[in-house]
Amino acid sequence: MVAATLGSAGVMEVVRVPCLSDNYVWLLHEAAPAGGSGGGRTAVVDPAEEAPVVEALAARGWSLDAVLNTHHHGDHTGANLALKRRFPGLVIVGPRADKDRIPGIDVQVGTGDTWHLGGLEVRVFDTPGHTRGHITYWVPQAASLFPGDTLFALGCGRLFEGSPQQMWTSLSQLAPLPDDTLVYCAHEYTQSNARFAVTVDPGNAALAQRKAAIDAARARGEPTVPSRLGEEKATNPFLRPHDPAIRQQLGFDAAAPDWQVFGAIRAAKDRF
Repeated sequence: MVAATLGSAGVMEVVRVPCLSDNYVWLLHEAAPAGGSGGGRTAVVDPAEEAPVVEALAARGWSLDAVLNTHHHGDHTGANLALKRRFPGLVIVGPRADKDRIPGIDVQVGTGDTWHLGGLEVRVFDTPGHTRGHITYWVPQAASLFPGDTLFALGCGRLFEGSPQQMWTSLSQLAPLPDDTLVYCAHEYTQSNARFAVTVDPGNAALAQRKAAIDAARARGEPTVPSRLGEEKATNPFLRPHDPAIRQQLGFDAAAPDWQVFGAIRAAKDRF
């Protein structure tokens, strides 16, 4: 699978850069205004490896201005320092809550902060759970969300350093965003996530239809990311612990708090 350019509302180009075995690294390129000059600044989200990122940049004639890290894991920060050496002036942006584990961090951000890629606003949410310092980036002008390992297509990240209640609070910040938001998650886990999802939500016709489409796409060697947030809200069980059918499937009544049902879904996926 090679790097591919995806459209984002005409104001930002997004390039999918496959890395390692199943990681997706994302290049964000500010588009020039229609009929005008300017634009052209580029950031990379969670660079796992240097070579694929440099190759994708070179193919498009782009330089690199910034790294945006969602969390400290090596498959998200592995190329930070190499890219900083290669591109003078490059700025590394990462979670304030985990600043000591982000290689080369220059700018610390958290909930309520906005960082700018040229004229593009990049808004930040603290979304701990997968790690204690995880953050998510949202570019509202391009209807684009970069949740790292917090939210996956039909899944969510494992709770390595957080609790179910903490992760559910994190996901609950993302769910109210517009349904047309593109979710650029960090891994190609969708097919395995779909196999699990139908076990806890077997009566969901939209989920069954999505699973069939995912299986067909993967059989053709096609990626399944990005997805739409509205699609996730309709089919991703980790965003739907309030759903009566899921609760019944897992043995919960209406009185159970959503975070508790979410925790049961996450535990079931861990055993799957």
